Amino acid sequence: MKRIIGQYNGSEEGALVIAIGAMHGNEPAGVKALEKLFKMLTDEPKRNPNFRFQGRLVGIIGNTRAYKQGKRFIEKDLNRQFPTERFDFKEKKETPQYIDLFNEDLERLELLQWIENEIVTHKPKKLIVLDLHTTSASGGVFTIVGEDAESFLIATELHAPVLTGFIKGLGGTSLHYFKTRNMGIPTVALSFEAGQHEDAISVYRAVAWLVNALRAVGCVAEHDVESRHEEILRGYARNLPKVVQLIDSHKITNEDNFKMLPNFKNFQPVKKGEILATDKKGDITAPEDCLILMPLYQPQGSDGFFLVKAI
Repeated sequence: MKRIIGQYNGSEEGALVIAIGAMHGNEPAGVKALEKLFKMLTDEPKRNPNFRFQGRLVGIIGNTRAYKQGKRFIEKDLNRQFPTERFDFKEKKETPQYIDLFNEDLERLELLQWIENEIVTHKPKKLIVLDLHTTSASGGVFTIVGEDAESFLIATELHAPVLTGFIKGLGGTSLHYFKTRNMGIPTVALSFEAGQHEDAISVYRAVAWLVNALRAVGCVAEHDVESRHEEILRGYARNLPKVVQLIDSHKITNEDNFKMLPNFKNFQPVKKGEILATDKKGDITAPEDCLILMPLYQPQGSDGFFLVKAI
């Protein structure tokens, strides 16, 4: 399946922005949002002759094989397979045992090789990676940042709650890999959870977040960003905390017989001792008063839920 959703080259130098949809194949909202964004960028100069875009934007599908089948993943969660250190392509070229690789191994290899080629070809001075997601639960949207100060500062301008400490509770995500040390140029990466998988409004929230992100990293001028893109997210996040920190995550395996109790939503308050889910050992309760994020209501996944606190 074709990986590239669209490309847009600005008339002025700027960052290389790579926006990824469907890192999980059952999350099509990011792909649809990018399709809409590229149409908007194509049409904008017709309405606004003074419109200028700095840099280069490319939208890609993260897991093409899983996206084709509408599954979160085929064999392994791609967004748990990224290495911490820079991927050694020379070694892979020496022994490309493709027949022995899982689908997600191939996706990771192809995706990282493609991004490396983009950097070599276009020689940007900065790389911005925007990873678009949705959740199986309904409720609030949020931006996930890495451990660097710049990603946090950018995220605070995007009018959605900011989740910190997330990568300490997980391993192998895009945020773990896309950083300056690995990419060879200044790199900033952010992820966005746009809402529930099947909620049509998730697409428009993702579009609004992308437009705001392009403004925040300097690709488009602030006066070229319609206020409605800010208001979409402001309105949705009005009653949510501005910044939350991860305090716990519940890992699961297929053998656990994990079952989330119904009707939990993102950012829903839970009380210490409240039953959140069950597994073969019995009830799973909240360790303290906090907020729940991403309760698992889909067959695939290795994280039952996350717990956060406002800071």
